Amino acid sequence: MSNRRCPRCQTTYDAPARFCVKDGSLLVESAPESGRRTGGQADGGEDPSARLADRATALGSLTGQILDQRYQINRKLGEGGMSYVYEAQEIESGRSVAVKILIPRLSRDPASVERLRREATIATRLNHPNVCPILRLGETPDRLLYLVMPYLEGEPLSEHETRRGPFPVAEGIPLLVQVCHGLGHAHELQIIHRDLKPENVMLVPDPEAPTGFRAVVMDFGLAKERRAGPDVVKLTATGIVLGTPEFMSPEQIRGKPLDGRSDVYALAILAFELFTGQLPFTGKNAQETMIARLRGAPLPLRAVRGDLPAKLEAVIARSLSVNPAERYASMADLAHAFEASTSTGVLGRLFGR
Repeated sequence: MSNRRCPRCQTTYDAPARFCVKDGSLLVESAPESGRRTGGQADGGEDPSARLADRATALGSLTGQILDQRYQINRKLGEGGMSYVYEAQEIESGRSVAVKILIPRLSRDPASVERLRREATIATRLNHPNVCPILRLGETPDRLLYLVMPYLEGEPLSEHETRRGPFPVAEGIPLLVQVCHGLGHAHELQIIHRDLKPENVMLVPDPEAPTGFRAVVMDFGLAKERRAGPDVVKLTATGIVLGTPEFMSPEQIRGKPLDGRSDVYALAILAFELFTGQLPFTGKNAQETMIARLRGAPLPLRAVRGDLPAKLEAVIARSLSVNPAERYASMADLAHAFEASTSTGVLGRLFGR
């Protein structure tokens, strides 16, 4: 019996098929046939869409329940405008996973569902220690879509910064280089993150890393393929709404075409905040701050923290250029610049010069 189907055209396939041959969509696991009837009605004549609406609040408290007969939900990790995220245990294997569940009202919105499917399709292609992959896109019997990812022990960079303050150079540079490597891998696959920020970088304890942490780039939900088709281009054209304004590049604010240099810009803002505890653009309100970015008037790094290397200030200043052509052309170039930004090098600082 077919156990996978295309969420777009509903064509069914047998395992191990992963993509629909008709439209290229990532296949989802078919829900059990029990409880379903032709025409979308559950047993008893209940409308599944109405049932989803009734469960909207309940999805915020799934702790202790079993999702889709596959995952034991242990605790909620967070929630956002599109989803709830839980730590869970995969019943069959016993491994810990993170499950992102699309909220019911958005599961009826084609654009939101398309974003979730696209996130899964994109992220299944990513395979790098500094990127969090998607393991599976699933669907429950009542049409709840969800993503399954490895559960990473650690904390978001944003929480780490809040708890301990600005990073010393010797600890910050290796983490930034790791983020460069992760994003560089994505860029090689023609994928731009588009929403890089401290909340989307996880610090995972790693005894083999120079600083004891491994940086992992999370949440490619706003990621955009450079060779995207018309539907995806239309969907991601509203980047000013979908992205995080404080970290957007000038071209993203203007709704212009993007490439990997937009992520270079966002990473420079992240780096500035990592070392200083504040953003490089100031204003009385969000509009003034956005205008400052469009005009290219960032604060000099050492005007905020004078003990930082001049070379590091120059690297960040170049990465924050309004014109993408004036930034580093690739994440590999930026990683090299970060590594060369201290006079004795990162390893020298780490081990007492």
